[in-house]
Amino acid sequence: MSDLHSAQYNLENLPYKVAVLCYLWDKQGRVLLLHRKKQPNIGMCSPIGGKLEVSQGEGPHQCAIREISEEAGVTLASDDVRCMGVVSERGYQGHMHWLIFLFETTRMIDPALIPENEFEEGRLEWVPLSEVESREIPWTDRHIMWPAVRKHRDGGFFMVHIDCSTQPPQHVMCESKLPAEFKK
Repeated sequence: MSDLHSAQYNLENLPYKVAVLCYLWDKQGRVLLLHRKKQPNIGMCSPIGGKLEVSQGEGPHQCAIREISEEAGVTLASDDVRCMGVVSERGYQGHMHWLIFLFETTRMIDPALIPENEFEEGRLEWVPLSEVESREIPWTDRHIMWPAVRKHRDGGFFMVHIDCSTQPPQHVMCESKLPAEFKK
């Protein structure tokens, strides 16, 4: 049996890019956004996140903790993040599919813990929730993902499939459990 850690994978042939997005909240009612310097969505704002290290067998939860540490400089324990949603995107930007796990922090993050605001991926900024939709964010984030995140924050869960091959993109909310439904 071969060693899985040394196995070579051709990641370019996978049908989906697998990634996480991480929503960090602070006590002032703000979310941490990244003004992106790299593709995808260069020049736009998004939560921090990144691709899973698929060839290493990294799981989504591990990836979220790693990305938060790498991009925000904040070390979190496993129970400091939770998966709040899953988004599948068909034909994003006309040529790729995404499977995105959305995580949120389960505790408020002190902005003073984030050592630097500018790095190779972009510039970090704490944005009041009421201002997120006025920022330059991708269409699918503005119209589908961000409203679902706000609705399911603090204990809910959702799963949505977005067909980006149509204009405007069409979506199906496959699953939606609001925070209050989990407390019953």
